Amino acid sequence: MRPLSISQTRAKIKDGDSFADIISKYAEVIANKNPEINAFSQTYVDQALRQAAIVEDKIKAGTAGKLAGAVIGIKEAIVENGKVSTAGSKMLEGFESVYTATAVEKLLAEDAVLIGRTNMDEFAMGSSTENSAYGVVRNPHDTTRVPGGSSGGSAAAVAAGMCHATLGSDTGGSIRQPASLCGIVGLRPTYGRVSRYGLIAYASSFDSIGPMTANVEDAALMLEVLAGQDSRDATSSPVPVGNYSETVNDSVKGLRIGVPEEYFGEGMDAEVRELVELRMEQLKEAGCEFVSIKLPHTKYAVATYYILATAEASSNLARYDGIRYGHRADQKKIAEDLAAERKSLKDAGEDLAAIDSALVRLYKQSRTEGFGAEVKRRIMLGTYVLSSGYYDAYYAKAQKIRRLIQQDFNSAFSQCDVIISPTSPTVAFPLGEKTDDPLQMYLSDIYTISANLAGVPGISVPANEDFDKQLPVGIQFMAPHFKEESLFKAAAAVENLVR
Repeated sequence: MRPLSISQTRAKIKDGDSFADIISKYAEVIANKNPEINAFSQTYVDQALRQAAIVEDKIKAGTAGKLAGAVIGIKEAIVENGKVSTAGSKMLEGFESVYTATAVEKLLAEDAVLIGRTNMDEFAMGSSTENSAYGVVRNPHDTTRVPGGSSGGSAAAVAAGMCHATLGSDTGGSIRQPASLCGIVGLRPTYGRVSRYGLIAYASSFDSIGPMTANVEDAALMLEVLAGQDSRDATSSPVPVGNYSETVNDSVKGLRIGVPEEYFGEGMDAEVRELVELRMEQLKEAGCEFVSIKLPHTKYAVATYYILATAEASSNLARYDGIRYGHRADQKKIAEDLAAERKSLKDAGEDLAAIDSALVRLYKQSRTEGFGAEVKRRIMLGTYVLSSGYYDAYYAKAQKIRRLIQQDFNSAFSQCDVIISPTSPTVAFPLGEKTDDPLQMYLSDIYTISANLAGVPGISVPANEDFDKQLPVGIQFMAPHFKEESLFKAAAAVENLVR
């Protein structure tokens, strides 16, 4: 049975259903499934029930906002005032935010009810949600497999029926790839379409907040609410926000769909290729026009992304030093160890000048204890490519290639309205399969990374529905900047084929 959309839920409440009962049913699902899946890191059902009573009255009075009836989870990287915001890291264990992200404020202003916070890869660095300091997240369709990442908790929560929708963040595919692996809809909006104020940063020129939903209609409705300029985020755009939910089911007849030859070569699982090509044939029968295009710099995308994104991460994560906030190592033990070391060297007549000060040791120990292995790996890589002697060879060159990739997309979109590809080259892979092979893990995002490099929007929509017979496969569409309405139309067309 397909889950109710937000608008269907709202209609049922208007007709007399209890919103509190709906919340309680979601809470029951969370209680039954979350111990194994680990999608939610925190829940606040009592608060949700209080909100529900207020929203129900508004619905019956005809004064409710666009998202009245929606039950939503929030990724741990997006802060809420008074809620612990860990970003999946021990570095922020117990850190309680003193303000609320703009995206969350907008949801609340339109009467969405928030039910909890979702688990994630530490600081959004990962493609499997195995890097969280608070335990791995499991795919609801096969709990021996990953849900994708870094927004794996957000994807798993929707796929498991724990809520209508969630907020995720996408730096290199972290909304779209887990949406694909969990069989839901995930939208990465145009860079600047949604305010990043209140998003714990990974790579600031790549990060985007977006919705993860059970259907395309809900994604369109949520973007209407989330989008718009924000004075607190200088990178947010003043481009007018469309009525996405009103045009989502427009005809796709005559829609020009670009097929990049670089995305349909080697490396794609046969079952993924077969399903994507089937839907492409059906879209052609529905009146879409397919155009062969080229994105010639695609082969450099993964390397370019992991140079630029880790460089930005190295800078962004420098603030976590254990002094102002974040995990702090045991200062007393550091002082005792330093005193003992000094005495030992002094007694031996050794030079004490090379010994780190207590402050430097505090920095080092706090970051050693607070960050996980993947975050350390990316900080070191980012620091390396920014260092003297390597900046021009790596970082500066990668910036030039990023520009070429952007030009590839601009050229392609002169020939088509949207670009199609698989979202992920494989279905969900077994837990632990790629944890010892970072390169193979990074290649999980090979089809999604380019959208982040170019700043264009992308959406993943399920290409199949019966996940008992076949694990979820996602189809990705990408569109020109601020043309999300084209994405919704194309994604809705696939959704209608599947259902």
